[in-house]
This record gives sequence, C-alpha cells and structure tokens, in this order.
Amino acid sequence: MDMAVILFSIGTSFLLAVLLGPLCIPLLRRLKFGQQIREEGPQSHLKKSGTPTMGGIIIMIALMVAFLRFSDKSQEFWVLLTASLGFGLVGFLDDYIKIVFKRSLGLTARQKLLGQLLFSVIVCALLYHMHHSTELLVPGTHIGFDLGWFYYPFVVIIMFAASNSVNFTDGLDGLLAGTSAIAFGAFTVVALQLSSNESAVFSAAMVGAVLGFLVYNAHPAKVFMGDMGSLGIGGGIAAVAILTKTELLLVIIGGVFVLEMLSVILQVGSFKLRGKRIFKMSPIHHHFELIGWSEWKVVTVFWSVGLVLAVIGLLFVI
Repeated sequence: MDMAVILFSIGTSFLLAVLLGPLCIPLLRRLKFGQQIREEGPQSHLKKSGTPTMGGIIIMIALMVAFLRFSDKSQEFWVLLTASLGFGLVGFLDDYIKIVFKRSLGLTARQKLLGQLLFSVIVCALLYHMHHSTELLVPGTHIGFDLGWFYYPFVVIIMFAASNSVNFTDGLDGLLAGTSAIAFGAFTVVALQLSSNESAVFSAAMVGAVLGFLVYNAHPAKVFMGDMGSLGIGGGIAAVAILTKTELLLVIIGGVFVLEMLSVILQVGSFKLRGKRIFKMSPIHHHFELIGWSEWKVVTVFWSVGLVLAVIGLLFVI
C-alpha cells in the first residue's frame, strides 16, 4: 500500500477532529451533556463534574470520514465499520442515559453486554461470510491451531475483553486517547506488514482521530470521550487484531488495557473471597493517584508503558 494513503488518512482524521472540537464542545455544554462523576471515585475528580462528555462523537466522525475516503470498501471494511460503530452505538446509549437521568451509571450491565453481544455476533457472521480463517496463530512463530467453529465464540470473547478493558482505561485526562493512539499506531505497522490494507487505513484513521481529540482531552480536559468513544475504540482494535490474525498479539500491544482490566478483576475477586482489597482503588490508574502521583504523571507513565509494549509487539512481526 502507498504510504501516502496512510499519511493522508492520519492527517485527514486529525484535522477533522481538531476542527470538530470547537464546534462540538460548546454544543455539548449547551445541551448540558456534562459528566456525572462517581462519588466513590477519587475526590480530586469531583471538580471535573459538568465537563462535557460524549466527545467520542468527535472521534467517530473524524475516523469514519477518513476511513470512508481512503478505504477500498472490501469485505473487511464492513467488519471494521460494524465493530467500531456498533460498539460506539452501545456506548452512545450508555452516555445518553447517564446524561438524561443525571446519574453516573447508564445502561445496566446486562443491557450493555447484550448490545456488545449483538454486534459481536454480526461481526462473526461477516467473518463467516468472507471465509475468514479460523486458525489461531502464535505470534513470532509458524505455529497455528485451527479452532473451527470454536473460533467464533473466541471472537466474541476478544470483542468483549477488548472493548471493556479499553473502557476501564478511560479514567484520566488523555490516558485512553494517548494509549490508544500508540496501540493503533503499532497495528498500522502490523497491518502494513501483513498487507491488510483496510486494517492499515482504519488504524491510521483512528490514530489521527484520537490524537486530534487529545488536543482537547489532555489535562485539564475540556471534553471527555465517554463510553461512545471508549467502546468504539475497543471494538475497533479488536476487529483489527482479528482481521490481521494477530489476536494473541493484542494482549501485548494492548498490554495497558489488559493491565487495567486485570486490576479490576483482581480487586473484585479479592474483595469477594477475602474481604480485602489489593489496590487502593481500581482500575489501577486510580491506585497510583491515591498513593500520591499527579494525574499527569500517571498518564505519562502509562503512555510510556504502552509505547514499550507496542515496540515489543512489533518485534514479533517485523
């Protein structure tokens, strides 16, 4: 693929996101689409209450305009579109309910999971229709295991795990925007290396979109992406890993997301089994806040960890 297409994809989505910010943020503020802060969260976050949320619409619009412009509209195009926009729609409904009813929780856990399941099943149907390989490859080797029909439940698990772990990461100004830009940057290289053109263009467009959004989301944030953005990003990165047959590599390149999800699982499990917490608060980025790290220090350290993991992941395919 011509590198100019990748650069234009990044540049177009970045520019669109930057231009959409001054249009969308005042509108979200006028509509009173302000973030409801959890009372059980860090007390320092209470001052963020009322900051416009649902900024994920900026990311989704910028992403899709660039992707539509530079993609080949192949079968992979529909998988990527369904995964990102579908999961983004679930997030939009979650955000909208939070805002309308002025509460920190939107959809119930069951409703959110059903929405994610619906779009995961549609993705599986599209993969089956395009005769996508059901083989699971071990990164850095020529070893593969054909899962047959079991591959599709595996896809559903990947979609759930990726979207929810990315969602857990969205808790500090700029944290998810930065870590997702790094992860999608790595997957752009992976997709180019494996000649997966649609995934390369999509990943590049996502890099530009989240970096453009980061202009307004860096500390102190003028807007939050909300679940629309985080679930859309999570669904998108899962789809890219699936289409490039690097499902297991996602665990490394998306290592920060995995760490965030594991911290929640361990915290809940420990409290239920032992009545004790492992961390001061989960997801783990809040733990570091509560031991005295500044928000900016937590974010930059997590960005750095994400960058190191992305480079390690790339070593398996380059």
